[in-house]
Amino acid sequence: MSVSSQSIQEEQVVVFQLMEQVYGIDINAVYEIIRMETITKIPRTPGFVEGVINLRGRIIPVIDLGLRFGLGQGERTTASRIIIVEVSGQTIGMIVDAVQEVLRFPSGSIEPAPPVVNGVDSAYLRGIAVLEERLIILLDQNKILQEKEKEELLQANIG
Repeated sequence: MSVSSQSIQEEQVVVFQLMEQVYGIDINAVYEIIRMETITKIPRTPGFVEGVINLRGRIIPVIDLGLRFGLGQGERTTASRIIIVEVSGQTIGMIVDAVQEVLRFPSGSIEPAPPVVNGVDSAYLRGIAVLEERLIILLDQNKILQEKEKEELLQANIG
């Protein structure tokens, strides 16, 4: 009896770089990836919120993922991108240093995340994909913003 490729569970993630580390986010949560553009600052928002962008008529809040994770603000380069994602029913943009690839791998290669990975609290993480000699830190997009922060974005009329 042969095992069909359909019976093997696979993950597909967008792989990106942030502060010299490699992360992945479920491709099903990603709407699109855009180049850096002018971000309009909004008063009285959390420190990691850069502001908002107008994406084809929609106002989208943009967060700096490095600041969100307490890693500091990365340098903006021509490789910097904004990943537009769905986070617990809200559309947000996440600034990352660079997007590398879309990657498929077996679900069985995901290990639980230790309490802290490279300074990032495991509350934001889904696990770590162990692929041959690569480790990819997998984000749980629904935990990037806490409930209080989601409310703050809504109260500021963004998000």
